[in-house]
Amino acid sequence: MPIYEYRRPDGSTFEILQSIHDDTLTKDPESGVPVERVFHPVAVHFKGKGFHNTDYGTKRRNRELEKSAKDGADKHDAKMADKQAEKKKDKKADVKPAAKSAD
Repeated sequence: MPIYEYRRPDGSTFEILQSIHDDTLTKDPESGVPVERVFHPVAVHFKGKGFHNTDYGTKRRNRELEKSAKDGADKHDAKMADKQAEKKKDKKADVKPAAKSAD
């Protein structure tokens, strides 16, 4: 049979041994004040090969990340170079040749 924890309005708590099939207490059996059941988070353990494969580093994974980062940086550099070339091209197109004066 599980032990359940209950909280009184003043913040104090008590534990009571109850069957799973018993109804939740609404009043303290000793004093008769209203109580509420206290719930605690369940402990979760992720076990098993590859369950969270990306969470744990391996030599192979580190190599893949480094390669990916390098490839991403190369793509970014190429994109920035294209943008700069476009800007230079646009600046040259905006510059109008000086009009010849009639001498």
